[in-house]
Amino acid sequence: MAIRNKEELLAHAIAIEREAAERYAELGERMKDLGNDGVAELFLRLAGLEKAHEQELVKRAEGLKLPALLPGEYAWLGRAAPETAARDLVLELLTPRAALRVALDAEVRAAAFFEAARREIRDPALAEMAAEMAAEEGVHIAWVKSAIRRTPDGTVDWGAVFG
Repeated sequence: MAIRNKEELLAHAIAIEREAAERYAELGERMKDLGNDGVAELFLRLAGLEKAHEQELVKRAEGLKLPALLPGEYAWLGRAAPETAARDLVLELLTPRAALRVALDAEVRAAAFFEAARREIRDPALAEMAAEMAAEEGVHIAWVKSAIRRTPDGTVDWGAVFG
């Protein structure tokens, strides 16, 4: 998708940050439930950072008419109402390492989006904004990769789940 102006960049950035904040908070609570305080702490810290960044972007967008985005365009996990039970089951079955991989995939997608926007944007100030956003995602990628290296690969006992 080509980003043509500040309004489009901000609309997408706000949606990306909002989804990340919500999912990180959700994953952080799930990891606390599993007793994995280290991964929970990372997710909850990221949730706070993403929420703060979202709020900063919303302030930057004050007075601008942002384009509407498709609902769920940046959803990490499916959200269709009939599938809510399936989504909840996915959360229940996520091991700490699997949750970190979901987060890594989302951060990589966000960084790639902002990097592609930076390359396509002709306005230098707007391209710089996209570059800053890509760099922030890069920091998050590094944190999540580090956590993956330190987190053992748990397995799910499928027989117990479905037996």
